[in-house]
Amino acid sequence: MEDFQLNRRDFLGKTIAGVAITAASYRQVLGANDRLRVANIGCGGRGLLKEALQVKDRTNAAVVAVCDSWRQRVEEATKAVQDAGGPAPKQFVHYQDVLALKDVDAVIIGTPDHQHCTILKAAAEAGKDAYVEKPLAMTMKELKAAVSAVKKNQRIVQVGTQVRSWPAPTAAAAFIKSGGLGKILKIEQSRNSYKPYWHAYASRQLTQADVDWKAFLMNVKYRPFDADQYAGWYGYREFSRGPHTNLFVHFIDLVHYFSGAEYPKRGMTMGGIYRWKDKRTCPDSVETVMEYPEHGFLARYCTVFGNGGNSYMKVIGTRGILDITNWRGEIKLTGEGSGEPDKIGPNVTIPITETEHHMADFFNCARSRKQPLAPIDAGYGHAIATLIADESFVRGRRMVYDTGKKEVVPG
Repeated sequence: MEDFQLNRRDFLGKTIAGVAITAASYRQVLGANDRLRVANIGCGGRGLLKEALQVKDRTNAAVVAVCDSWRQRVEEATKAVQDAGGPAPKQFVHYQDVLALKDVDAVIIGTPDHQHCTILKAAAEAGKDAYVEKPLAMTMKELKAAVSAVKKNQRIVQVGTQVRSWPAPTAAAAFIKSGGLGKILKIEQSRNSYKPYWHAYASRQLTQADVDWKAFLMNVKYRPFDADQYAGWYGYREFSRGPHTNLFVHFIDLVHYFSGAEYPKRGMTMGGIYRWKDKRTCPDSVETVMEYPEHGFLARYCTVFGNGGNSYMKVIGTRGILDITNWRGEIKLTGEGSGEPDKIGPNVTIPITETEHHMADFFNCARSRKQPLAPIDAGYGHAIATLIADESFVRGRRMVYDTGKKEVVPG
């Protein structure tokens, strides 16, 4: 059986050069024995606090503060920290109070999508490193402001596209970059479900007395309290655009990870609310196509909510097809469809090796000042794709990323 041999350095994705440490930032570099003090802003169901607590001991980190606009979430987070052997963390409702703490080195931003860039920018300006959830941005203006603040203040940022830290996608990336598939022609994913993901979130029970409604709204126009908007925010376009940005972001980040592309040149999205017609405003079906002319391939993504079948992810190359439908499982390789003399044979396999946990990678890089596996530039790249997708969905036409103006425009 033929095995594709991986260089471990490439496999772990650590070939990105570290950031130069200036005199101004040197004082903030932690020593090997210094504990990384972390605050969790947004303690909801994404499981980021759980991940931080899982890796805290082997990375010499401690969760010292928790913050959420939902009171019960703060209480649950406090208990989780204590159950993991730590002292009770400081409790907050407003992120500004967390960023004012001098005994916090880094923050985990696990808030709703519309808050990501606002908090990330403020964190960078406060001198905090950050792990920030995806998608990174909902507008080009906030994206540029946040990225600029991160780079100006030389902050270490890990974007929460954690799939690129999983063993199977990491192995697939190394195989593809080595030329194992030949030239990439197309990467596509169909990711479907019977019900939209926001239905489960919206089923959570809360009252107005449980939450700080204004803190949740942040920069969104004020409206009277709405429990469904708070609990099921994923289903409302003011807080999250829809599957063509929220689920799509994992796919397009892997497209960039596999291909080495930074962002698409242009793209289109079509979709609407076809099955689950209620007061929520995000589309339940979308079809998105992105073009990478400099690299010579297309990326296609679709979601249908109403039937959970026909889900897959495949990378199509001149030498064959790589099937990575199961991100946590087996990678399937075949020479199907190839007419090349060196097409993939019947017994080619890709070995899977252990990788570093995405959160642990962030904690370690916050200490070493090296760039993590999903740095701010990776977040910028996936944000360009999600912005192209959403602008096309709204305008009903093809959109282009203008590299000179750094704007998404019709074209």
